[in-house]
Amino acid sequence: MLYRLATSLTREQKSAFFLVIDGLAVSLALLLAVLLQGRAAEAYSEILPLLLLTTAAGLVLSRVLCLNRIKLNAYEGRSLMLTGAYAGAVTVAAIVADRLVGPGLVGETFMIFAFVTVTLAAAWRILLRQLVLEIYRRGGQHLRVLIYGAGQTGQQLAAALHSDNQIQPVAFVDDNPTLQTLKIGGLTVHAPTQIKSLVARKKVDRVVLAMPSISQPRQAHIAHGLRQLGIEVYALPSFAELVGNPGELRRRAVPVSPEDLLGRNRLESELPGVSDAYSGRRILISGAGGSIGSELCRQVVACKPDCLVILDQSELALYTIDKELRDLAPKLHIVPVLASVLDDAVMRETLDAHAIDVVLHAAAYKHVPLVQSNVLAGLRNNVIGTKVLADAARDAGVERFILVSSDKAVRPTNVMGASKRLAELVVQDLATRSSGTRFSMVRFGNVLGSSGSVIPLFEEQIERGGPITLTDPKVTRYFMTISEAARLVLLAGSFARGGDLFVLDMGKPVPIRKLARQMVEGAGFTVKDSNNPQGDIEIKITGLRPGEKLHEELLISPDMLTTPHPKILRAQESYLSEIEMANALRELRRAITSLDEGLAHDVIHRWVERAEEPAESATGTDDKRS
Repeated sequence: MLYRLATSLTREQKSAFFLVIDGLAVSLALLLAVLLQGRAAEAYSEILPLLLLTTAAGLVLSRVLCLNRIKLNAYEGRSLMLTGAYAGAVTVAAIVADRLVGPGLVGETFMIFAFVTVTLAAAWRILLRQLVLEIYRRGGQHLRVLIYGAGQTGQQLAAALHSDNQIQPVAFVDDNPTLQTLKIGGLTVHAPTQIKSLVARKKVDRVVLAMPSISQPRQAHIAHGLRQLGIEVYALPSFAELVGNPGELRRRAVPVSPEDLLGRNRLESELPGVSDAYSGRRILISGAGGSIGSELCRQVVACKPDCLVILDQSELALYTIDKELRDLAPKLHIVPVLASVLDDAVMRETLDAHAIDVVLHAAAYKHVPLVQSNVLAGLRNNVIGTKVLADAARDAGVERFILVSSDKAVRPTNVMGASKRLAELVVQDLATRSSGTRFSMVRFGNVLGSSGSVIPLFEEQIERGGPITLTDPKVTRYFMTISEAARLVLLAGSFARGGDLFVLDMGKPVPIRKLARQMVEGAGFTVKDSNNPQGDIEIKITGLRPGEKLHEELLISPDMLTTPHPKILRAQESYLSEIEMANALRELRRAITSLDEGLAHDVIHRWVERAEEPAESATGTDDKRS
């Protein structure tokens, strides 16, 4: 009831209400001043004209000085001084009125009147402010905040929040033992060890770190620990920082440019457009909710296809990209398919039902450590899934099939890389026996910003205050942007003749240690090492993981052929014969069916290594294709 009343009043209604209370306060102050002077009750009739005139003067002066328009939650400091000036002006008006209409009060009465007026005018506002704040806090939604840091910034924050009706500070926490158990600004200071009980007892919604003087990595460590309790944590800069005091400003993060991370200039502007190859076509993208798949979807939408089928086995990923694409192209016919590429019946029905012209196959398990510890799942999805979809595409008469591969497929030392190499061999084998569908592959390195890549990992570690974990100080990787990767896949489809393996000229590989240092310094920190023991964030060497290479490669064979674009090359690599491929897949299926990881590893070593051996027939066929 009170909450609805307080929130329903207009600004003018509130001003009129405050004006009336000021008038009543002036009347009461004059009556109390006369009473305190010991005047008899019957003498009050004599001061009635003075009372009316003084009250009228109080109303006029309150309006003139805009005292009735001061917001309650802003009533502090200068407002009190204005109230004092108001009381003085009303007292002068009362003295003038007394000389005009009597009854000739003594000077002490007006002194008392001035004191009582300023007391009442200030007191009712302070009391009403607390009442209104309580009404708002009880009637509406508000955040209960625990302030970590009882120093100057924390005290300033608490003072500011005391007048806020949506945020309520409940306590301080500070590492300084001399402050603990003290009360500051009406709030008790607690030790950090009490945070867990404080959160439960005081129903804390959020913790604000008000310690701008400590290092950001230290703040990040504290914040990380608090988030483990399920609490929202925010860091507050000093007020000097907020207003830009040059003497107090801390370091500012300088974003690392993509060119620095790539070790070369970005190629988006150099890559030709691909809209003609996909305009008006019916396209299926597998793994559409992933990092590469979703960017493929965005770029294909810009080509204005006739129909776009987006396929993913993750419901959330599919929902997210479907919603985004419908916002981008509300008139485009988009078909979301929630399924796995391993489901042969669904793949065939989908391709036939929508008369697909082009398949962009980006569905794969790609996280090296996860696939390394889930060998059979990785091989089943990446190899058998590719075989299922590629066979279905050939049988459905799809015009083009493009496989998204990885540089880890080159002389693989881990299961993920081996699975991608076997997927390439599956596509290469089908390309030799397909008269209708043109099969091709595109191989590239690490994609900046993709899920599980090193960049988001380093960003997360820097946000936590470090350390950054690096497997080896000498490790290097090729990098490209998501946009470059997607454009390359689309170009590969437009250049394909059948059995092609495309790679992008990605410049020189980037040392990961250099990249880590760039990201630390770009975030505004310094690297902590033997040369700088007082640095902010350490780069910790953890050792190469099982199956991890020091240096990735893009090619097995050095032989390269040109394409219509100088930055895109066509590789010539050996492959398995039809009989060898059939044997490899049969052995792989047996390993998966029997849950035999040892046999799966044997299949990898046997057939991937055999495919890397120079084969006269393979070379001859490649030369013929080129």
